[in-house]
Amino acid sequence: MKEILDKIFDKYKSFSQVRAIAIGGSTSAKTNDDTSDTDVYVFVESDIPVSERLNFVKQISSNFEVGGEYFGSGDEFFVDNIEKQLDVMFWNVNWFESVVENTWIRHYPSNGYSTCFLYTLKNFEIIYDTNNWLKNLQNLLKEEYPEELQKNIIKRNMMLMREKPFASYYEQIEKAVKRGDVVSINHRISAFLTSYFDVIFALNKLLHPGEKRLVKYAKDNCKILPENFAVNIEKLLNQPNKDTLVILNKMYENLLKFISEY
Repeated sequence: MKEILDKIFDKYKSFSQVRAIAIGGSTSAKTNDDTSDTDVYVFVESDIPVSERLNFVKQISSNFEVGGEYFGSGDEFFVDNIEKQLDVMFWNVNWFESVVENTWIRHYPSNGYSTCFLYTLKNFEIIYDTNNWLKNLQNLLKEEYPEELQKNIIKRNMMLMREKPFASYYEQIEKAVKRGDVVSINHRISAFLTSYFDVIFALNKLLHPGEKRLVKYAKDNCKILPENFAVNIEKLLNQPNKDTLVILNKMYENLLKFISEY
């Protein structure tokens, strides 16, 4: 498998637009399982034409989606010879530098997930790196977690959760409960939890690992956790529900049927 992956990486290296390549996600963080794909990050100074990417992917895959822009520029494909799915993301060099600078140097918080990109950067397995550009960014994270960033993340997300005088997540959920609006309730609970975890990881001066396995990650890595942390989340979400996938599938099929009849 390594030999085939190396050939794939060599192909991406051959594009003149590419400055660095790294493996990230659960593979580099060693939290992957049998359901995990391999996340490949290709850092570019300008876009690689989709036609060139497609020509390459067709040589190694019979099941692919090239040119997807759902979550940024990227290609997903199943490598036939090794039966492995790759999720290749093309990140602009200037954009990524600005993300690192704004968060780690300027201490700007976000509405949840404030340090997710930094976590990704820290855990990169660097495959190719022109002039150590990516490694130099990675080395910035060896410095101590900035206290100003910690304070800003906590302040912003506590405001969003409940402290804002108007339209906090709590207030929006409260109104949705009174209306019996279950879709709005779940939508705003998701937003509330996004900020909730952002605060927890900031309190512990940990980079935010993303959206997967958050309860387990927090329990394994955080020295400071709120009382009844996991219990309250479980009660709030009442999951897992054995019928979740059945319901989702039926909802999608019914919607598809409606669209076809429209």
